[in-house]
Amino acid sequence: VAMGNFTFATNQFEVFEEPKYTNEPWKSRIGQSLTQQYGYIAERLFVDEEEVRNSPEQFGDYRAGDIKYKDINKDGKISELDIVPIGHPHSPEIVYGFGFSAGWKGFDFSSCFQGVARTSLYIDATATSPFINGQNALLKVYADNHWSEDNRNVYALWPRLSNYHVGNNLVGSTWVLRDASFMRLKSVELGYSLPDKIISKANLTKFRAYVTGNNLLTFSAFKLWDPEMGGNGLGYPIQKVLNFGLQISF
Repeated sequence: VAMGNFTFATNQFEVFEEPKYTNEPWKSRIGQSLTQQYGYIAERLFVDEEEVRNSPEQFGDYRAGDIKYKDINKDGKISELDIVPIGHPHSPEIVYGFGFSAGWKGFDFSSCFQGVARTSLYIDATATSPFINGQNALLKVYADNHWSEDNRNVYALWPRLSNYHVGNNLVGSTWVLRDASFMRLKSVELGYSLPDKIISKANLTKFRAYVTGNNLLTFSAFKLWDPEMGGNGLGYPIQKVLNFGLQISF
C-alpha cells in the first residue's frame, strides 16, 4: 500500500502602499511573495583594514574579518537602499509527504517521509554568536571555520569572533541565508508476528515483536544543524527515537 501528498502554494503582492521606487526598483513589494526574504548581498569578508578604508562606507563598528556588502545602488555607502529580495520565501511553497506499507509472511514494514522545498532560512547570528551576554557555547562549525588573524579566509563560514555584538554582521544577508529544503524519514516500523499454529499452543491470539524509529534520517543541503530548527543551532534539537516492543493478545 502506498500513499502520498503534494502541495504547492504561492502568493504575491498585487497592490502595496509604498513610495515609487524609481531609482531602486528592487525595493518594491509588488510581485513579491508575502514572506519573501530580504537582505544585503554579501561579497565576502574584509581581508584587512586597508580594504575597509577603501570600500563603500557600511554601518556600525566593522573592521577586517567582518562581512563586506555590495553597494547595489552605487551611492558609495551601504544602507537600507541596498537591501534586495534574496532566496526563497520563509514559508515553504512546497510541502509533501509519502509512505508505504507492505507485508510478507509474518513480516510487516511501513515508513513515512515528509519534506518541504522552496524555502530559505537565516542563520540567527544574534542567537548563535559566542562569548556575548553570557553565551559561552561555541558551535564546532564556527570554531573550525571562522576568520582570524591566523586564518584570513575571506570566505570562512563565520566572521571574526568578538565579545560584543558586531551589528554589521547581524543583519540579514546572503552570507547567512541558506536553503532550508529537507526530506525526513519521519517514521519507520518493522514487525514480525509468530504464526497462529505456534502461538495457539500457548493460548495466544497474537504475538508480535516490532521496532519503530522516528526522525532517523534527514536529507538536506543545509548541514550545520537540523533545518527544522530554523536559524538557531543552539536550540533544542529534533529528537531521534528508537523503540522496541511486543504486542501480545490472549
